Amino acid sequence: MTLDPLRPIAPWAWREAGDALVPPPPPSAADRWSSVPTDELIASLASDEEQLPDPGAALALCGGDHPAAALQHGADALRRQLAGETVTYVINRNLNFTNHCVKHCGFCAFRRDAGAEGAFWHGFALLQEKARAAQAWGATELCLQGGLNPMAREAGSALRYYEALLGALLEAAPGIHLHAFSPQELLFIAEQDDCPLDTVIQRLREAGLGSVPGTAAEVLSERVRRQLCPEKLSARAWCAVVLQVQRHGLASTATMMAGHIEAAADRVAHWFTLVALQQRAWQAGVPGFSEFVLLPFIGAAAPEPLRRRVGRDQPDRAAMLTLTAQARLLLGRWLVNHQPSWVKLGLDGATEALRWGCNDIGGTLMEEHITTMAGATGGTSRSPQELSSAALGLGRPVRQRTTLYGPVAAEALPA
Repeated sequence: MTLDPLRPIAPWAWREAGDALVPPPPPSAADRWSSVPTDELIASLASDEEQLPDPGAALALCGGDHPAAALQHGADALRRQLAGETVTYVINRNLNFTNHCVKHCGFCAFRRDAGAEGAFWHGFALLQEKARAAQAWGATELCLQGGLNPMAREAGSALRYYEALLGALLEAAPGIHLHAFSPQELLFIAEQDDCPLDTVIQRLREAGLGSVPGTAAEVLSERVRRQLCPEKLSARAWCAVVLQVQRHGLASTATMMAGHIEAAADRVAHWFTLVALQQRAWQAGVPGFSEFVLLPFIGAAAPEPLRRRVGRDQPDRAAMLTLTAQARLLLGRWLVNHQPSWVKLGLDGATEALRWGCNDIGGTLMEEHITTMAGATGGTSRSPQELSSAALGLGRPVRQRTTLYGPVAAEALPA
């Protein structure tokens, strides 16, 4: 299907997204870098802070056989330079409010058809109860994400439903930060109501939307997306939605789901696209991406075709630590904050990632359904004490943060 950029994505965002979307470099791009030592490759990637690094050098780093210790050392040194020694975390609660969804992604074990076994769609009263409890436990953030549910409407309008959802949560937990609705969800709302995306973003912001999760990105390579999630928004559409979100002054996170069918060239394209988007945000004087989160693929309960193809139920920890280091090195100064997923890697794996370029240990979550339904074994809730202990065990200082990495007001800190 060809997307008409006038409905609902703005033409300017569609054009800029096409310019920002970096294609995977060809294998030959790495040829002249093939014999360059690892430390020199790392240095070359940091040599020009205003332009994208050489794609051949990036591909040589990500696709070559490099000593793990050299990657770990380079990434950890860059983390120290950009983010310092302090490890941060946020007290938050996940609210996956529905898994009814019209899409059929090749990796997703979360989605259900309405009425199917395991399907759910929580009412406002239950969500308000969860919000009140989260704030009473010290949460400063609610993270809302769900399936694409065409029945989620208020007076016939999807946008009114989502406005009412945000309003109900703020009524239950006044002042809490609402980190909500991926680019795919925002585009879905606009398509459901046949209205401009700018209208959706503006009205949700007025209703209390504080920032946007950068999920649904998966891998920003059309080759991969055609196989992995052909029904989902395109890589270019994801970029266009992010551009519009950021031009409204809203920060978003950036993610990549890795460890399935993507190649090194696809990862390079993804990371360089994030850099290009961040450059545009900063040039426009808006926050852009607040953090990068690597999301390892979980295959235990994934649809069988992809599970067979990948041949692994849980992440390869060593491979994910290597990708953690590569992400830090390629994203450079453009994305300062890097976070592992303790739900996917386990808390011990996420703690180890703090030595491979990460400076944040994530959130308490309190509950989690998307990754757990895929078969992850890392758990669904961590206390602030557990997250603090992970950092302190490495000899690093630790502090609680807000969603956007600011200091937490004294009255919001746990007793």
